Amino acid sequence: MYSRFKLNLAKDFSSYYKQGLRLYNQNRAIVEGSLDSFLTSERIDGSRLQEHWFPQIKTDIFLSHSHRDESIAIGLAGWLKEQFDLNLFIDSCVWGYADDLLQLIDDDYCVNPGNNTYSYQKRNGSTSHVHMMLNTALSKMIDNSECLFFLNTPNSITSEEAITKTKSPWLYSEIAISEIIRYKTPQEHRGKPLSKIGKLLLENESYRSNLNIEYDIDLCGMKEIEQTTLLNWRRQYLADTTKHPLDCLYKSLK
Repeated sequence: MYSRFKLNLAKDFSSYYKQGLRLYNQNRAIVEGSLDSFLTSERIDGSRLQEHWFPQIKTDIFLSHSHRDESIAIGLAGWLKEQFDLNLFIDSCVWGYADDLLQLIDDDYCVNPGNNTYSYQKRNGSTSHVHMMLNTALSKMIDNSECLFFLNTPNSITSEEAITKTKSPWLYSEIAISEIIRYKTPQEHRGKPLSKIGKLLLENESYRSNLNIEYDIDLCGMKEIEQTTLLNWRRQYLADTTKHPLDCLYKSLK
């Protein structure tokens, strides 16, 4: 990763939603698959399962956002593709598949004998495995992305007494990872193929119920992108389309 940005957006990207949805569906198609070749009576090959279920996807920008802002994220992806031919990875495109993966594993390995309930202990184990697969793949995806964009909305964070907090464990994980991930120049990102390992994450908001946990997150190291930034970025790029669009973004923020 080269740089991190906090997006404070007022622009409505709804007119680009269809373009973004096509990209979104392409990414979803990549992560679709069957577990038949991985589920055995004795053991599961976790490394192969992670590569198959959460594969790496070639992208320029990794977008961290709340599941509730998915439509904004999809529209933003369409705008970036049309204006700059940049690929934005929407992390939520695999969230639902983590639930599918857990269900399939739990149905085969965690059901209590003689009834239709799950073993609490076994489900703790299966959930830990799937979440660790996701978190590992998430780290690699952020590492392989040139930029991370954080969609800064009330759905993502709450501000109380000048402390920024989030209720999403996955947003917390993404921002924490982006603070410690290795630094790579834009040239390294653009001239080096992605490693073929694994991909992404899950926002498990549906499991919160009455459990309400908050995490402090540090957004201070992120450069801010406002509405005027987007306009300046597009103007600079149109003035010289021979330049890489992300180089124009970096220049517009200097």
